[in-house]
Amino acid sequence: AKIHVFMKILFRSLYRFGDYILLLKKIFTTPDRWSEFFRRFKDEAYMLVIGSIAIVVTISLFIGAVITIQTQLNVSSPLLPAYTVGLVTRDTLLLEFSSSIMCLLLAGKIGSNIASEIGTMRVTEQIDALDIMGVNSANYLILPKIAAMVVFIPVLVVFSMFSGLFGGYIVSAFTDIIPASRYIYGLQSYFNEYYVWYTIIKSFFFAFVISSVASYFGYRVKGGALEVGKASTDSVVVSSVMILLLDVILTKLLLQ
Repeated sequence: AKIHVFMKILFRSLYRFGDYILLLKKIFTTPDRWSEFFRRFKDEAYMLVIGSIAIVVTISLFIGAVITIQTQLNVSSPLLPAYTVGLVTRDTLLLEFSSSIMCLLLAGKIGSNIASEIGTMRVTEQIDALDIMGVNSANYLILPKIAAMVVFIPVLVVFSMFSGLFGGYIVSAFTDIIPASRYIYGLQSYFNEYYVWYTIIKSFFFAFVISSVASYFGYRVKGGALEVGKASTDSVVVSSVMILLLDVILTKLLLQ
């Protein structure tokens, strides 16, 4: 019985993966009207990405402050060099938080938004109407979302990096936990420029996963409002797992 259940889950997963690849093939075709594509690209960028700047900056400020406080409280030893706190805060933000953890948060905010929007269009038969009119609905609806995410998520990641580092500086400047000069010295110590590019490279892959997976679950919705909600939840779960898996693979490839 257990083997039967396992095989059923495996075949269902393989079917969905194949269906996802076929949808990508349908998405990545030349738009019928480039002017319409760029108009939708601008709208999607503003709605999905620009609207997320505030929450990205806010979360990053607090996380940078918390990392600085916790690092200082846990490594306060005269045997450790003065640059330890700033260096640990910087590398934690650059290597992991501003790319992987931030994209996990964006998968919940933006991914669920995409899946709900497209799923609602599916159950209200708007997508069927586009198909009847001869429009490639997948290309028309999804390609601008993927393009906007891939272009602008790295910008959000850069905002997250600077905001996190600034959050640590606020702690050092306005409290007596660590002198600001020591924190800044740590930020400058042993700086590796490649870590910034490593984070940006990862964000391209994560942006594609978030937008394409959420679009797939929304586009394949069948049923009514309940199924739209389920598709939104499933898209966040699958996107999060894919981001974590890609994080491991990209870390191995890019930092070895």
